[in-house]
Amino acid sequence: MKIKTESSIKKKTDLLCGFVLENSNKVLGLSKIDRKIALSVNQSLKDMEGKLGKLSIIPLPEDKYAKRILLAGLGKKEEWTEDTLRNVSGKIAQKARELKLKEFSIISPPSFEIDPISSISQIIEGSKMALYKFDKFKAEKTENEPNLTIIVSESNKISKAIRTSEIVADGAIFTKSIANLPPNECTPTTLANFAKMISKKNKMKCSVISKLELKKKGFGGISAVGQGSKNEPKLIVLEHNNGPTNQKPIVLVGKAVTFDTGGISLKPGDKMDEMKFDKCGGCTVLGIMKAVSELKLPINVVGIVPSVENMPGGESYRPGDIIKLYSGKTAEILNTDAEGRLILADALSYGEKQFSPKAIIDFATLTGACIIALGTNVAAIVSNDEKLTRKINDASKRTSEEIWELPLNQDYMDMIKSDVADMKNVGIGRAAGTITAAAFLKNAINNTPWIHFDIAGVAWTQTATKEKSYNPKGATGFGVRLILDYLQKLES
Repeated sequence: MKIKTESSIKKKTDLLCGFVLENSNKVLGLSKIDRKIALSVNQSLKDMEGKLGKLSIIPLPEDKYAKRILLAGLGKKEEWTEDTLRNVSGKIAQKARELKLKEFSIISPPSFEIDPISSISQIIEGSKMALYKFDKFKAEKTENEPNLTIIVSESNKISKAIRTSEIVADGAIFTKSIANLPPNECTPTTLANFAKMISKKNKMKCSVISKLELKKKGFGGISAVGQGSKNEPKLIVLEHNNGPTNQKPIVLVGKAVTFDTGGISLKPGDKMDEMKFDKCGGCTVLGIMKAVSELKLPINVVGIVPSVENMPGGESYRPGDIIKLYSGKTAEILNTDAEGRLILADALSYGEKQFSPKAIIDFATLTGACIIALGTNVAAIVSNDEKLTRKINDASKRTSEEIWELPLNQDYMDMIKSDVADMKNVGIGRAAGTITAAAFLKNAINNTPWIHFDIAGVAWTQTATKEKSYNPKGATGFGVRLILDYLQKLES
């Protein structure tokens, strides 16, 4: 999809799209209409009533500036969220593709209705992400993406907003495209190759620590979880060093279990195929790092992806084992399906020790308990720093990637104490499963501000996932837009 702007609706277009508020008698940003066209538009306005997500198409005579006008309902203005324009724009883009158009135009709402820069960002993000489809392994590919023209009033900031929004959307799409790959096509080595590819293209430093070196350097968690698979574990590190040399970096850590059988503590067969999505945290970090480098943010950011395949086998780690983590602490293994916290703990400790960061943010499809607690539309967060949490919450509201903070006090820390090691890798029964997993991670960090995202419910579309045009079935890329918003605010 190519995107450009125009300041006039008079340029010929296959489809001219305008937004309509519920029970409104006007199209936002479309004030002057030929009388003959106005009759048809007014009738459609009455028919559709501006209901949220409802689309109405009006054919026009051949001599007009558009072959068709599309009216898109935004619902009630008082019920607008930061996601409304994004979601409806996605529906418009999908309709344009359905009509097999080569291009279409969207009239950006005037500034008195919504901030023009925000509206452009939402239109672009919604349109680009809604047209993404995972068809890599299908003989019949999705039709070509139509190009988009956004009709705007003049602004010297618009070109930057377009470029930024395209990069952000492409980062989320990159994350989705990797996360959707099946396990036979995406091993830890594959992820390492993706990291090398984006580092080479975008001039980032990339290093990959492999099996023998992981064991030698004391990455006990990554080594233990990965030892049951013929596909060797990897620790992937990307560095975007575009800030002052003395500036502490933000460290991003993402769990990437390319397939999770549960190991010796084998998962039930039902929906085990979805465990290809257990790499989504790592894919999120790769998508963020790709976008950060393309945006050329003047800050320092490090992405760390511990990647393994958790398989049962003759060399698999076992319930009852005691392993030594990178931090030097020991962990008693009671369940080999609680593997994500082991590889994350190693990566978190390494990130803190190696980079002395300003803050650490991690992403993981960590616990089924998170889905029980919050469902499939809200991610859980656990943090040790109120200031960092406030900034992340603000970014969440702007990007509509919803989060909810869970507590972490000493009572929860006590729940993972072991009789035979420093800690155990599960809590007490089924109680507070999401929090006790976070408690395990907290043991890996000393005093660095830290926030943990449990994205088990939101990383891919599931039975109860809210339908959004820009989140087609499969991986959602959750967290990419949120963290990029947070990082850009650090820049400013």
